Amino acid sequence: MKLYSAKDIIPIHIIQFFLLLVLHSSCLPLTRITPSQPLKDGDVLASDRGAFALGFFTPSNNSRKRYVGIWYNRSSKPTVVWVANRQNPLYDNSGVLLINIQGNIVLVYNDTHLNRNSSIWSSNVSIPSPSHTFAKLQDTGNLVLIRNQGRRKVMWQSFDYPGDTSLPLMKIGVDRKTGFNRFFTSWKSPDDPGLGNVTHMIDPTGHPQLFIYKNGAPFWRGGSWTGQRWSGIPAMTPNFIFNVTYVDNENEVSMVTRVVDPSVFLRMVLDNTGHETRTIWQAKEKRWLQVWYGPTEDCDHYRRCGSNSKCDPYNGDKFECVCLPGFEPMNLLQWNMRNGSSGCVRKKNVSTCQSGEGFVKVARVKVPDTSKARVDKSESVNLKGCEEKCLRDCSCVAYTNLDEVKLSGCVTWHADMEDIRTFDNMGQDLYVRVDAHELGKYGRKKHYGSLGKEGMVTVVVISICLITFLVISLVYWFVKYNNQAKRLHKDYWFDGENNSDVTLFDLKDIVEATNNFSSTNMLGKGGFGSVYKGLLKDGMEIAVKRLSKYSGQGIEEFRNEVTLIAKLQHRNLVRILGCCIDGEEKMLIYEYLPNKSLDSFIFDQAKRSQLDWRKRFDIICGVARGILYLHQDSRLRIIHRDLKASNVLLDSTMNPKIADFGMARIFGGDQTEANTNRVVGTYGYMSPEYAMEGIFSVKSDAYSFGVLLLEIVTSRKNSGHYDDVSSTLVGHIWNLWRESRVMEIVDPSLIGETCPKYEVLKCIQIGLLCVQEYATDRPTMLEVVSMLDNDSTLAPPKQPAFLFKKTKCDDPNFSISEGVNSTNEMSTTVVEGR
Repeated sequence: MKLYSAKDIIPIHIIQFFLLLVLHSSCLPLTRITPSQPLKDGDVLASDRGAFALGFFTPSNNSRKRYVGIWYNRSSKPTVVWVANRQNPLYDNSGVLLINIQGNIVLVYNDTHLNRNSSIWSSNVSIPSPSHTFAKLQDTGNLVLIRNQGRRKVMWQSFDYPGDTSLPLMKIGVDRKTGFNRFFTSWKSPDDPGLGNVTHMIDPTGHPQLFIYKNGAPFWRGGSWTGQRWSGIPAMTPNFIFNVTYVDNENEVSMVTRVVDPSVFLRMVLDNTGHETRTIWQAKEKRWLQVWYGPTEDCDHYRRCGSNSKCDPYNGDKFECVCLPGFEPMNLLQWNMRNGSSGCVRKKNVSTCQSGEGFVKVARVKVPDTSKARVDKSESVNLKGCEEKCLRDCSCVAYTNLDEVKLSGCVTWHADMEDIRTFDNMGQDLYVRVDAHELGKYGRKKHYGSLGKEGMVTVVVISICLITFLVISLVYWFVKYNNQAKRLHKDYWFDGENNSDVTLFDLKDIVEATNNFSSTNMLGKGGFGSVYKGLLKDGMEIAVKRLSKYSGQGIEEFRNEVTLIAKLQHRNLVRILGCCIDGEEKMLIYEYLPNKSLDSFIFDQAKRSQLDWRKRFDIICGVARGILYLHQDSRLRIIHRDLKASNVLLDSTMNPKIADFGMARIFGGDQTEANTNRVVGTYGYMSPEYAMEGIFSVKSDAYSFGVLLLEIVTSRKNSGHYDDVSSTLVGHIWNLWRESRVMEIVDPSLIGETCPKYEVLKCIQIGLLCVQEYATDRPTMLEVVSMLDNDSTLAPPKQPAFLFKKTKCDDPNFSISEGVNSTNEMSTTVVEGR
């Protein structure tokens, strides 16, 4: 046996130490990328404190695509905040991120066709002394390329090329000298990081503003900078979480968000629907907490109410579009139909720059689009000076302060005013120019001008004459209208069409049948009015839909529903018995269905057990046949456009009948699709091409049917919360389907010997086929009926649309209608991006 001396032992220990050091270091995450140390697929580059990580990832379980990205590393599910190769995914694990001989960060892969490594992404900068460069991930989430020669200099950074996520210290804006623009772009979809069609940027035109563009068109305007926030985002006022630094000079216009507490992680994500979500990380609960979401209201959408008007969501039951002082609706008929898109124009026989004119304050608003406004940044100009400045210029139609904090500077408008909305507390005050007559209505001080008081006497006399003439005209037209109303008859309302199937009921008979519209007879209340149970003298039970005089369903929708349903005869469509028209009263008389609507069963914990699987399957088949009749078998081709659980009524034997045809549209015999600028329907049931672009067809009804079918099988609302706060029922079912766990979501009351699993799975598969993202992939209702009636092999479904929620308005009763509210629910009008 060999003996070791002290001399022999020391070198062995040293060797062992260095071996352990080398082995240990090879197991540690990378801290930087250098020319000799690349990042391979499977490696992770971590920031110093471990908040962020850089590596390769796949956005969904069923995808082969590989991307290089940065993610927040402290959540259980990595939250991706930046992607390098958005447009050029890898399809294997051969990718390597390295520093090349030019000193650039380059993503290369093994190109089997060329039998060599090829580059698909690069930082693409010119770097002297490339051998001295390295890449490092900062704890802000910023990947930087640094030249380390003498002193360190950042040659490139990921913060200059944002994805869909804004992080603190990331600059957004335009370099006025070079034209370099930093802005956000949404992902194509939740599973595809490719460049989407939604962008969020600062538009430097005129007085700079924050915009969200969808398909290149303005979708939402955050407004101009007011000194402490963007005018369209009151919630952005500096708070305990973050503040914003805004710069607007000859070199740049930009903004940088900073968190007050550096330990707080804040992010804002732009999604492919045009909405933004600002969240903070709750370390203790290990979840994201939403602190802001927008846009959320109709009034947030760009030019919701056209030119020279404001959108007021706090206007009670009245129409939300309100003309500015001195203006009147351009199209009064549309305005009365609750469609304000045509906007307002200056009142007739009114001219500016006349004696006695002045300004009316429009309080708490997002001021008009400033792209063509004129700006005076002088701090010496106060609100009074701004008023005088505007009054001296005959083309000036409105003004406000530039800086709402210092109450200095001046912004003036000289043409049509666009995209104004009212806020409940934090808005700016806008001062609109009006003539002497209009100003008198508001009790404001007049500017006499050169005519003086003598001229004002003339103005007063003229005003009295005009008012007298106006009163006489109003009395005349009122009497004329009242006489016409008394002469209303069937041909007046229905343009002489042959509607012999429609009975005209007398108002007194309906009043008697409903016990004078007693609350005890009320079956339900919706956006268009109330529905009452009635009993006619001959003993027939009826349902009376009494339209509110303030409802959005005007003459067109009323005629539409009567004339359409009168022509339809099918056991799965509700039958209309007639209508009642008396002055302002408009009522529809339906057959009475004792079991009310489907949603009152499937979404009720106590009543859902009354619908076993056989009844539910029969309801599914009945609704499918009813829609097929509308699309193909009736004398008209009809697109319902508002198919949902509350619009499926149940008779005494639980036979389903489709109701509410106020929003239906008739197609020509060879017509397959149409387009509308006014999207109607209910959030959660609308197909993507309809909600986003206004395109509707038989396939958009098929989509709604698919959602309804999945709700019937699961007894859950599509708008509920699943997996996390952003997942819809459709998205949750899709995830379970891919994992072969879809039976977990089926209503537990259905599970048993009487519920055939194969039939349930078939229905779920049909539902997923109907909600596929692209209309061309969805089956027609004829194919759906055939699939339900037969046991043929079904095609595998593709990814559904709307896997994640689009808005905070996730109530299934949250409806979208043509300037109005849904027939069956009391809900607020919502316009999604078209």
